[in-house]
Amino acid sequence: MTSLRFGRRQFGLLALPVLAAPALQACSTSPEPVLYTLAVRPGPVLTRGPRIVQVRDIGLPGYLDRKEIVRSTDDSKLDVRANSWWGEPVGGMLGRTIVIELSQRLPNSQVYSEAGSITADPYATVGIDIQRFDADKGGNVILLAQVAIGFNRPTRTAARNFSISKPVATPDTPGHVAAMSDALGELSDGIAALLQ
Repeated sequence: MTSLRFGRRQFGLLALPVLAAPALQACSTSPEPVLYTLAVRPGPVLTRGPRIVQVRDIGLPGYLDRKEIVRSTDDSKLDVRANSWWGEPVGGMLGRTIVIELSQRLPNSQVYSEAGSITADPYATVGIDIQRFDADKGGNVILLAQVAIGFNRPTRTAARNFSISKPVATPDTPGHVAAMSDALGELSDGIAALLQ
């Protein structure tokens, strides 16, 4: 009886590589993800603005804070592009892009990110909370954001809610990312105007 159990165990160990082989083949043939980043969009140049501007870390909802690109959240369902990933963490990518866009729009201001190594005393601090950044049923990318700015010289505040909609030119991932880049560029336009 003991030898019979031992024989089954041996058979099970021999069968394991045969059963695992298809799973290993499936893993080795799955396509590599395509990596994307948001493009910097130019905007209107404004000659006024605080001398030093700090952009704080971007507030993100958890559903966006992932490597996969989120296409939509309509109908309470998360539609994620499986093999289309962001090339860097989403919060850092948004912050980096906004810093570059604000630097272009406010050439007389020094704009830096809270996440970087620069520690200058800012004349204005920009806080951004993103509530939504994905496509609706109509094929438009929707960007919902709140922006609050604290000015130190002189002391005052400015705040605004943004609701931006940009059409997606093509239904593929490059079209979606391009529309997201356009929406973020419009948000940077609005932030630059608030910094006046």
